[in-house]
Amino acid sequence: MIKVLIVEDDPMVAELNRRYLARMTGFKVIAAAGSGDAALQLLDKHDIDLVLLDIYMPGMDGLDLLKQIRTLGKSVDVLAVTAASDSPSIKKALQYGAVDYLIKPFEFERLEAALSAYKTRAECMREQPTLNQSELDHCILGKEQSSKVELMKGLDRNTLKVVWENILAEQGNGFTTEEMARRVGISRVSMRKYLDFLRNLEVLHLEITYGSIGRPVYRYQCVDTDASIIKHYL
Repeated sequence: MIKVLIVEDDPMVAELNRRYLARMTGFKVIAAAGSGDAALQLLDKHDIDLVLLDIYMPGMDGLDLLKQIRTLGKSVDVLAVTAASDSPSIKKALQYGAVDYLIKPFEFERLEAALSAYKTRAECMREQPTLNQSELDHCILGKEQSSKVELMKGLDRNTLKVVWENILAEQGNGFTTEEMARRVGISRVSMRKYLDFLRNLEVLHLEITYGSIGRPVYRYQCVDTDASIIKHYL
């Protein structure tokens, strides 16, 4: 459960944000603060994962609060939800590590997208002690929003799609390079390139066994049939 602190000086807006969060699975509002000083006290008192932060507040404004949070070394993420649309405010919030920036007024769908993306990143960081580049790009850096990724030289997108569909049709059964090459209708050498590519994405596991005459047999097993990273290449 992601524990949230709402920092907003307008009680009506704070309540609206609370209702928005109530519609999201996996989030729980722990408290709300109407000022920066009150927010710091609540951060000391509660274990907070995410702060929904307004910028325009009397006294200590949101940017000063965010700076103070970083100066104190508090391990909390911040999502700016504010009417501040000037470039200096946006730049400073991002420099201080805001995970996203929503400009009021906004549609619930935009907040939902921001929270969903944050939840994905948080779960990925919590569940995986180390990340490869593909996982980092997909889960943390949001590269899924970009266009299709270019394939390495010598690979064809349509052929890769056919190879992947045939791998999924195996339903967990292993296969050799030769077996998959026959199914797809390409040479064994070409198939080896596609399988090596998928193995580098860590969706295939390669097991090498040796027969009675010592010839190695390369047998592959799909270890992630739901790998969303593949979609970027198809």
